[in-house]
Amino acid sequence: MDRARDTATRPFRPHRVVVLALDGLLPFELGIPHRIFGRPKDALGRHLYEVVTCSVRPPGPVETDADFSLHVGNGPETLATADTVIIPASYELGPVHEEGVLTDELAAALAHLRPGTRLASICTGVYVLAAAGYLDGRPATTHWADAERLQRLFPRVRVDPDVLFIDDGDILTSAGVAAGIDLCLHIVRRDHGTAVANDVARRTVVPPHRDGGQAQYIQRPVPDPQQASTTTARAWALGRLHEPIQLRDMAAQVAMSVRTFTRRFREEVGVSPGQWLTQQRVERARHLLESTDLSVDQVAHDAGFGTAQSMRQHLQAALGVTPTAYRRTFRAGHGRGDARQNVSTARATRPASASARALSKSSTG
Repeated sequence: MDRARDTATRPFRPHRVVVLALDGLLPFELGIPHRIFGRPKDALGRHLYEVVTCSVRPPGPVETDADFSLHVGNGPETLATADTVIIPASYELGPVHEEGVLTDELAAALAHLRPGTRLASICTGVYVLAAAGYLDGRPATTHWADAERLQRLFPRVRVDPDVLFIDDGDILTSAGVAAGIDLCLHIVRRDHGTAVANDVARRTVVPPHRDGGQAQYIQRPVPDPQQASTTTARAWALGRLHEPIQLRDMAAQVAMSVRTFTRRFREEVGVSPGQWLTQQRVERARHLLESTDLSVDQVAHDAGFGTAQSMRQHLQAALGVTPTAYRRTFRAGHGRGDARQNVSTARATRPASASARALSKSSTG
C-alpha cells in the first residue's frame, strides 16, 4: 500500500484546540489560535486542527476590552473534549489577577479538563494556569510589564520575564500579543514540522520563526534610518550558513567595527551574533532533516555545524532530541504521532536550561 493510500485509510481525527474566552478578553488575542490552527492541512486537504471557542458559562455573551461583546456558543463542558486548551489574555480576571485565586466559576470550568490535556496561555492568561496550580515549580512567562507581579503573586512559579515563550512540554506560556502568534506557530511546528508551520506563517504573512535568546523588549527593533543596520549582514550570513562565518566578516558587510557591530546587532535582534547564527543553523538542520534524505553528516555540513556531533549537541540543547529522532518524528508517513510524543516527552523531562527553556524570544506587542 503506498503512502498516500495508507494515509487515506487510517482513522483520522483532527487535534482539537479549545480556546477559553474570559470576560475582558482582547479580541486580537482570541483570534490568534483560530487564525494559526485553522490553516494547517494534510496531503489530502483535511484540517489538522479543529478550533472551538468556549466560555466559563453557558452559551451567551462574553465581554471584551473593546466596545463590543462576543457571543460564544459553547459552555465550559467543551473543555472536556480538548486535546489542547489555550487561554488568551483578559483584563478582567478579578481575584485571579488581584489575589491569585480562581473564581468558583473558573474553577468549575477547569475541572472539566482531562488528564494529559496540553495547556497554553497568551500574555496574562498565564494567571489562570498559575492560580490553578499548574505552574507550581515550573518555568513560565508573560508580558514583560506583568512579569514582576506574576512572580510576586505566585512565588512557586519560575517566572522568566525575558523570553518570548516557554515550552515546558505539556504546558506552554507566552508573552503578549504578537508572542501569541509565535507560540501557536511553534506548536504547529512541534506537532507537524517546519514545512507545515512555515506554510501557515507565509499565508498569515508573519515571520515563520522567531527563536531563542532574544529579549521581549528590544532596544531598537526598527533601526534609526540615520544609522547603519545589521540587516545586510544577516542576509549575507543566511546565504552561506554552510561556511565558517567570522564575526569580523559579518561586521565588514556593513562597514562597522566588530565592537560596534556586536552592540548594534544585539540592540536590533536581541541576541549576540553567535547566538543568532546558532539559531539559524538549527533551523536549517531541522528543515533538511524533515525534507531531504541527506545523511546526518551531510546535514551537519550543509547547516554549518561542521560535524554530526556538533549538530547533535545543538539539537539536543534546543529540542531535546537527536537528529535521527527528529527526522523520524517529522518525515511524513513514518509514525509521526509516536515520534512526536517522544519529542514532547523529551522536552518536558529534560532540565530547563537557558537554551532549552527559551526556545523563542523577541520583541513583543
